[in-house]
Amino acid sequence: MESLILSFVEYLKQFGYIGIVLALTFEFVPAELVLPLAGYWVYEGDLNFWGTVFAGTLGGTFGPLTLYALGRFGGRPFLEKYGKYVFIREKEINAADDFFHKYGAGVAFFGRFLPGVRTTISVPCGMAKMNVWIFSVYTFLAMFPITAFYVYLGEKFGPKWKEAGPMVKEYMLPVAAVIIVVLALFFLFKYQKSRKLRNG
Repeated sequence: MESLILSFVEYLKQFGYIGIVLALTFEFVPAELVLPLAGYWVYEGDLNFWGTVFAGTLGGTFGPLTLYALGRFGGRPFLEKYGKYVFIREKEINAADDFFHKYGAGVAFFGRFLPGVRTTISVPCGMAKMNVWIFSVYTFLAMFPITAFYVYLGEKFGPKWKEAGPMVKEYMLPVAAVIIVVLALFFLFKYQKSRKLRNG
């Protein structure tokens, strides 16, 4: 299966950055395979780092939107019946559904960093009819650092780019924790600043 996906991605390489967007728009194509490979293309000088990161983030936003649409317009019965054809099993839908109901709309951001719910979290967001623009913004913001990390490692590993995927999985949670802390500090700073302005 991996060799088939790699052949497909290699074919899309001829379209440059648009090829990366297209590859990641298909949710059955794993980002942990595409993005380090794209990083290797950066290493070879075929692509620009930031152009690749932006294209990967865009594709990583379009892909979840397809699952969001399936959840929103097809509903759970549709996904339970046909989800297996896009590699979504009932167990994964249940895990993502539980996670969504536990943590609310923020899962569209935080869920991207968690193995096991990262892909399928889009489904309950769609079923709950979460605002599509909020969903897209959260997804884009989460996918940007993930994409940059994958592409960076793919570039640094060069010909050994396949080692990047497992490494990212290992460090995904610590990276998420750092991002959450930074965001919390940012919003705290903004809150304190607006409070001072209100109090004169």
